[in-house]
Amino acid sequence: MRIATYNAAGLRPRVPLVLDWITEYEPDVLAMQETKVEDSKFPREEFEELGYELALHGQKSWNGVAVLSRSPISNVRFGFQDELFPQDCRILTCEVDDVTFINTYVPNGSAVGSDKFDYKLRWLERFDRYLREHFRPDQKLVWLGDINIAPRSEDVYNAKRFFGQVGHHPEEFKRLERIRDFGLTDVFLKHHPEPGHFTYWDFVIITAYAKNFGWRIDHIYATAPMAEVCEDCLIDRSARGRDKPSDHTFVFADFDV
Repeated sequence: MRIATYNAAGLRPRVPLVLDWITEYEPDVLAMQETKVEDSKFPREEFEELGYELALHGQKSWNGVAVLSRSPISNVRFGFQDELFPQDCRILTCEVDDVTFINTYVPNGSAVGSDKFDYKLRWLERFDRYLREHFRPDQKLVWLGDINIAPRSEDVYNAKRFFGQVGHHPEEFKRLERIRDFGLTDVFLKHHPEPGHFTYWDFVIITAYAKNFGWRIDHIYATAPMAEVCEDCLIDRSARGRDKPSDHTFVFADFDV
């Protein structure tokens, strides 16, 4: 089973790129974030023609998550299943071929000390509770998406400069580590622990992609039953250099299930 994640940064202008990537890499499951499109306006026909089922949780202009699958999708759930957080279209849970997928677009946090940063920390705490309330570490589960945290110094092109800022802050590390303590393995690091691998290059820095000034903030995590059968996990850096790219690129992993 090939599983992929991609922050589209607005899907509609990226549809040709995503369709080309799907045709070339043939993922069984693709989780997308920041689709920025209402479900009624999602370009579902193009993906259905390639044989994919869709589960959508979108809204106009902001956020939005989607799961595409070659196999039937079941038990679709949106949000945290409670009233504690708004339905801001950041989390979609579903099952495919007896594997549970949790696709998330974790809040960015904007600036340390801001209300949005506080919201990000509280959101991560709520996600940790969501995991422990609804799932077990011995079941087949994959958490993936734009996590908006680069947890190691190797995951940022200039960690000394950015330490303590949004995306590379100790309070974020603490909450991510608590989530991982549920029993989750970062499958990219399992196969590629060396530095220099990034999934995001800021558009604001015009030369960021060319100079590899990146961050690794798009992750695939798996419980032991899935991590143990993960054959490899790769970042397709080249997609960031295609026509009309997102500022993120695809991460994909192969599982022998």
